[in-house]
Amino acid sequence: MAMFVHLTSAANAARIRRSGIRAASHGQGGARGVYCFPVLASYPLTHQWLRELARSGSRGGLVAVHVRLDDAQEVLAGRYGDRARGAQATVPAAEAVRRIAALEDPRGWEVFVPRAIMPREVHRVRAAPQVAGWRYLPDAHGVRPCTCFGCRVRGGYGARRLRERLPHPLDGPPPPARILLARLAAAGDPGDPAALREVLHWFALRRRGPLARLAPLAAHPDPGVREDLAWTVARWSTPGVPALLDTLAEDPDPDVREAVEAIREPD
Repeated sequence: MAMFVHLTSAANAARIRRSGIRAASHGQGGARGVYCFPVLASYPLTHQWLRELARSGSRGGLVAVHVRLDDAQEVLAGRYGDRARGAQATVPAAEAVRRIAALEDPRGWEVFVPRAIMPREVHRVRAAPQVAGWRYLPDAHGVRPCTCFGCRVRGGYGARRLRERLPHPLDGPPPPARILLARLAAAGDPGDPAALREVLHWFALRRRGPLARLAPLAAHPDPGVREDLAWTVARWSTPGVPALLDTLAEDPDPDVREAVEAIREPD
């Protein structure tokens, strides 16, 4: 029997002891199942994902759930980055343990069980120290963190100070609204498209904005400005956004209409 460890919120411990682990995660190809890692001789390597998973928040910290799987159980094994490329290999559980244990550096590897874990397969649930493992990615310590929209964690500890200290040229933090409005006024009438699209780019990073000042851009002669306006206000909670999108949905340019349609499509 192959032994793996699954890290989860301590709030799930009682349910896991009673009913097993639900197939709540999505793996390669959209399959549903459970992520885990082989129990190796090295404690830090076995629990390497702990600090990274803790960044997403958990009630009462994380616990380690030890799971025994049949050696012939097919699992997906590979590095985290291989998942998006569809390059994780389907192998028996025992082979996944052998491959990972033989690696010189198994950090960043994962095993995905494409099904739920039955209660009889749960060996034990125990508390795990909350300091093991890497954060962000292996060897991240000492590397300048990236503050782009894709890498940053909204609401993470020190996230705002980090963005202010290391501003990203495209993803902010954005200039204050008063500066953006001054740039909007300086762009002229009807306004230089390049300058207006830059202003819209920065306003799109906000959750609310001066809708009344931007709404006249729905009549701008450049369709690129009108399309960017739609994407800028798409996630704003400012009153009046639906009415502005209604106007843009009737735009003569097909790209603008398609942008509104995409915004309104359910996830």
